[in-house]
Amino acid sequence: MLASSLLAAIPGIRHAFFTREGGVSGGVYAGLNGGLGSRDDPALIRENRRRMAERLGVTPENLLSVHQTHSPDAIVATGPWPGPARPKADAMVTTTEGLALGITTADCAPILFADAKARVIGAAHAGWKGALTGILESTVDAMEKLGAERSRTVAAIGPLIRQPSYEVGSEFVARFLEADAENATFFLPGARNGHAMFDLAGYIRRRLEHAGVLVIDDLGVDTYSDERCYSYRRSVHRKEPDYGRLVHAIALEAE
Repeated sequence: MLASSLLAAIPGIRHAFFTREGGVSGGVYAGLNGGLGSRDDPALIRENRRRMAERLGVTPENLLSVHQTHSPDAIVATGPWPGPARPKADAMVTTTEGLALGITTADCAPILFADAKARVIGAAHAGWKGALTGILESTVDAMEKLGAERSRTVAAIGPLIRQPSYEVGSEFVARFLEADAENATFFLPGARNGHAMFDLAGYIRRRLEHAGVLVIDDLGVDTYSDERCYSYRRSVHRKEPDYGRLVHAIALEAE
């Protein structure tokens, strides 16, 4: 697992950006696959997630995940979900001790949040669409409704696909420039004509700063080039039948 030095320095909070190391899955899922939506053996996924929950100091049923849809929707978690269906959202916030808010990724960005004084935590899944449509701002807003202050909030950006690996087409670039001409700063020319390289991490950092979150830690890990990570894009380029999902989570310890 990887950790943010800023989050690790906060008493009463546990967190982890889990890699694929230390799991029981095999094949294309080899390692610590926590993807409930993958086609991996459900028993192996359960064991992987049990290991993650143990590391976070929570029970397996208290390691929460949502049905992520690349939306700007953030929800409040107060306990385990009441049924087998996970709510559709792309971020969770809570003040409840003993709950781990878990985001799954395989190139999109996980962002973990904490306001130590208010004891409010959050976790967001931000691909390009979620970041563009406001998932970061929604998460901060939801935390504030629970008593957090954005000026006190620490945000940590985990493993995601980085600019040297993230080639996009002209229509993608046009969508960002239409939203804000200043977004041009997040694109570099690609090797192929009509393509560009997108800096998702830089874009997320700017959205966070504009939202008033100024204490930001970025682990700098590229899911595509780092074999410790699952990567959707790498799996497509290798023509693999499926891919695993990384889990990234944060939890409040009991006082």
